[in-house]
Amino acid sequence: MRSDREGSGREGRAGERTGVRGRHPPRPRSRQLPALPARRAQSASPGRRLTQQRVARARHLLESTGLPVGEVATRTGFSSDTSLRQHLHAAIGVPPLTYRRTFRGAATAGTKA
Repeated sequence: MRSDREGSGREGRAGERTGVRGRHPPRPRSRQLPALPARRAQSASPGRRLTQQRVARARHLLESTGLPVGEVATRTGFSSDTSLRQHLHAAIGVPPLTYRRTFRGAATAGTKA
């Protein structure tokens, strides 16, 4: 005949029941925890937000000025005109000069009519 202690599987080390991790009750979970991953997924990292702001400023300068691409890159905080080209292409799908030509073409077409 088996005793209650043998083979019941209900006791762990030092007489503790399995399933209970320690002497302290479990800590209550914050109600905000489930929302954190969703909030993080929606918001951009600081570096990404900075790049988005730089690209927006570069677009404005390309639309409103005739500055060379290298000067636009310098004024918007990109390390080089190549960096501006890469980020602008990633953001809107076209390089700076194509963006400028497209924007100016649309702006002049609207004024000629």
